[in-house]
Amino acid sequence: MAFELHERLAADTLLIADLPLCRALLMNDRRFPWVILVPRREGLRDFDDVAAAEKPNFHAEIDLASEVLREATGAEKMNVAALGNMVPQLHVHVIARFSGDAAWPGPVWGVGTAEPYGEDEARALVEKLRLGFHG
Repeated sequence: MAFELHERLAADTLLIADLPLCRALLMNDRRFPWVILVPRREGLRDFDDVAAAEKPNFHAEIDLASEVLREATGAEKMNVAALGNMVPQLHVHVIARFSGDAAWPGPVWGVGTAEPYGEDEARALVEKLRLGFHG
C-alpha cells in the first residue's frame, strides 16, 4: 500500500516538506505555531508500531522539528505529543508555546477556534520552516 495522508490532517494543514521518514506539515492555526510529523508508512497508529530500524530516524526528525520550529518562532517551550484519539494515523504534534499564548499554561486542544494563516503569512512561515529542515 502507498502512503496516504489522513483526510483530517490534509484538511487542517499545509505541506512543509517530506523528510526521510515523515511528512512535515504546518497546522493551519496562527495562534499556535505547530508542526505535525506523519511517518510515511501505512498502518501506523502508535509509537510502538514504528519499525525498530526506523525509530532512531523517527526520534531524530521529532528533535529536528523542535529545533526548526523553536528557531523560526523564538518559542519559550516546545510541546511534543502523539494522541491520535481523533485521527488514528500516527502523527506527532510539535507545538511552539509562549507564556502569553491563548492556552498557556494548559494544552492547546479545545481552546478557542482555529485562526487560519493569511496566504502570505502561511507561505512565509512554510518557506522558513522548509529552509530549516533542508538547511
